[in-house]
Amino acid sequence: QVQLVESGGGLVQPGGSLRLSCAVSGSFFAVNVMGWYRQAPGKERELVASITRAGKTNYANSVKGRFTLSRDNAKSVYLQMNNLKPEDTAVYYCNVQGVREGYFELWGQGLLVTVSS
Repeated sequence: QVQLVESGGGLVQPGGSLRLSCAVSGSFFAVNVMGWYRQAPGKERELVASITRAGKTNYANSVKGRFTLSRDNAKSVYLQMNNLKPEDTAVYYCNVQGVREGYFELWGQGLLVTVSS
């Protein structure tokens, strides 16, 4: 079965770094877009960063210059988060969009990132 494997969440002090990883496990799935969303307490889920199959990246203004989204293959993506701030505290969800008998979308279970002293 196709599923997402996420790792890298945790507790970090302000100014620290974390690296989130997401990989598609399975086959028969053509990936078009991979990225990360986050949802902070009391707020709506928002896009953090995404990357298309062509390599085009998109970042939320709040993370530009601090977060870097990269990939090493078509089904693995990494979010390097540097200079973390308390406002980055949220549950981070990997998102994958692709094609499998039509449009197909997967969501990870979510990783809690807590930035606090």
